[in-house]
Amino acid sequence: MQVRPFQPDDAAACAQVYFRAVRDGAVRYYSDAQRRAWAPETPDSTALGEKLLNAETFVAVRDGEVVGFMSMTRAGHIDLAFVLPDEMGRGTADALYAALLNRAVSLGIAELTVDASHLARSFFLRHGWIAGPAETIIRNEVSLSRTFMSLNLRK
Repeated sequence: MQVRPFQPDDAAACAQVYFRAVRDGAVRYYSDAQRRAWAPETPDSTALGEKLLNAETFVAVRDGEVVGFMSMTRAGHIDLAFVLPDEMGRGTADALYAALLNRAVSLGIAELTVDASHLARSFFLRHGWIAGPAETIIRNEVSLSRTFMSLNLRK
């Protein structure tokens, strides 16, 4: 597997990764109604591509295919972090996170933040993040829970 910076041609593959990660990868954590509200359809690849291009984004590529991606705003907020269901437990998210963490340090970012899903919460806790308050958001008239988390990079 290779981790590299996002390229505009990755947008459609990233949209598929997002959709499959939510719809299939989050089955143990969210109900069918919640997953459908979170990802009612595959995201528009043009809009997603612009968002990822305007962030610090890395993609994981295995056998020539994008299998995951992670993005961070320039203020240090991890906005999107998704891997294909088949990639869960294979170190893909860890490799993406390592690349993003190195980038954050090189940019001099003092603190990283994330609004983590149930699934992502355990990942970030494993990497030393501190869990803050949980909140419920409404997406497409369905309640979803997430947890605000942070990591101090100036320790």
